[in-house]
Amino acid sequence: MPKTVWLLVIGMLVNTTGNSFLWPMNTIYLHDHLGQSLTVAGLVLMLNAAAGVVGNLLGGYLFDKIGGYKTILFGIILTIVGLALLTIWHGWPQYVWLLALIGFSGGIVFPSMFALVGVAWPEGGRKGFNAIYLAQNLGVAVGPVLAGVVASYSFDYLFVANLIMYILFLGIAFKFKKIQTEDAYGPTAALPKGELKNRAPLIALCILGVGFLLGWLVYSQWVSTISTYTQDLGLSLKQYSALWAVNGFLIVLGQPLIAPIVRKLEGRYKAQILFGLSIFIVSFVVLIFAKTFTMFIVAMVILTFGEMFIWPVVPTLASVLAPKGKDGFFQGLINGFATFGRMLGPVVGGVLAQAYGMQVTFIVLIGILFLAAIPFFFYDFPLKRKKVTS
Repeated sequence: MPKTVWLLVIGMLVNTTGNSFLWPMNTIYLHDHLGQSLTVAGLVLMLNAAAGVVGNLLGGYLFDKIGGYKTILFGIILTIVGLALLTIWHGWPQYVWLLALIGFSGGIVFPSMFALVGVAWPEGGRKGFNAIYLAQNLGVAVGPVLAGVVASYSFDYLFVANLIMYILFLGIAFKFKKIQTEDAYGPTAALPKGELKNRAPLIALCILGVGFLLGWLVYSQWVSTISTYTQDLGLSLKQYSALWAVNGFLIVLGQPLIAPIVRKLEGRYKAQILFGLSIFIVSFVVLIFAKTFTMFIVAMVILTFGEMFIWPVVPTLASVLAPKGKDGFFQGLINGFATFGRMLGPVVGGVLAQAYGMQVTFIVLIGILFLAAIPFFFYDFPLKRKKVTS
């Protein structure tokens, strides 16, 4: 990988490690420490994710207008302000509004990071996005483990730790200025008139985004309903944090295991996504019968192998589909779909869990995953239709 991509990878690692001090604990903090119901906790997380959707779209727009460097700095500084306030005020309802602010500012950063990778290493294809994905998940592995230890002393320290990590991220981000290129900085070149009329890539991206949304809606249950479900079954906070450590480390260490399959499916992005989706379904079947820590570990391992085939491919496709000068917009839009899925997930899961119990919830979630296969399978139909028309 180019040195510029390594710089982005390190930045994403620090960013995600900081985030991972807080997001796995949100539902537990709202439910156990602030005394809110699962439904209310779901609504709070929905507001956080809704703010993230707006941030994703704004971040993508700003990337195309002022470049990735300025956009990322703006998002980080805004997050630091929100985390500094959250360190001081994290009672009810201040927690709600500051969590929404952090969701918005974090949403600005993520699409710019992905778009910058696509611009900095266009010939890398899936490799660049996979490197960012690995950095994210290494942060997910390290963050919750540290968070579990810190939270065992006091939840208050989690906010301080998150703030420190973002200040470190800001220091790294100042070096992103070296990555700027003509395509990635300043107002981007106007699209040719012919490409403005060709809406097929945008329609394809939106169809793909619907599947991405449904996938994230189901996946987000691990940080909402499933997190509290594990507590009800008697698992400790450290054990729950360990599940995410398994997830993060397995994504990094499991790359050699999936490499032969990835090579065999090289360039066949749809096949990779559908293969990963089928593994997702198996993991939620296991969850129906999970009552012990060991069974949750098994479900998490299976889930992890599934996501390794889906999550890096979707932003890669967004980069492939993006017309020149629209990298930021396309990455912001696809991240927006994912964030919208994370917004709906806690509410849908919370309502289902309270009304019907977790076993029925898992069955419904499996049905949603089958539904997600439809847009994933047909996303390229507008492209084929446009080709035939041409």
